Amino acid sequence: MGVGENIKGTLKEKVGDLTDNEELQAEGEAQKRKGEEEAKETKERAEAQAHEKKADALQEQQEALEE
Repeated sequence: MGVGENIKGTLKEKVGDLTDNEELQAEGEAQKRKGEEEAKETKERAEAQAHEKKADALQEQQEALEE
């Protein structure tokens, strides 16, 4: 997630540079930042899910030992 927004933002920014369109440049920059934040959020969510799975596995091991 976020990669598409980042690419679209970069393209808008470059077209804005080439056409001297400051509004398009700003829109591209904003879209690029949005994509970067979405990518960061996706990475953090994946890391949290991995930690949850590890915690669940450890919980299962602990419960098995207690039986």
